[in-house]
Amino acid sequence: MSVVEQYARAHIITETAVPLIDELQAVPVTLRYDPDGDPHCVAVRLPGAGGREWRFDRRLLEEGLRSPAGSGEVRVWPCGRVQTIVEFHSAQGVSVVQFERQALLRFLRRTYTAAAEPVTH
Repeated sequence: MSVVEQYARAHIITETAVPLIDELQAVPVTLRYDPDGDPHCVAVRLPGAGGREWRFDRRLLEEGLRSPAGSGEVRVWPCGRVQTIVEFHSAQGVSVVQFERQALLRFLRRTYTAAAEPVTH
């Protein structure tokens, strides 16, 4: 099965570890899915020093596109019709990231396609 990696533009609304010149500027965020690793998890890598990667259940992302959802360090909820907020909690603080809903939907579709691909040897 193939790894899905997608770059999305996002707005980091609050982030203690990523200093931004312009808080309103969109930054590249990496969305990743590896069906050979954990077929139920997705990963989000934020930019900046350290580039922390957050791994969480793919269903959480899917549920959060429709209504508020959360588990452990990650919360996801819709923000209007076209935006989705993903909130990451750590000992260093809270990162609130705003995505275009369509980018996350596109990524999820690709993960389900990758998970359904037949294994060839």
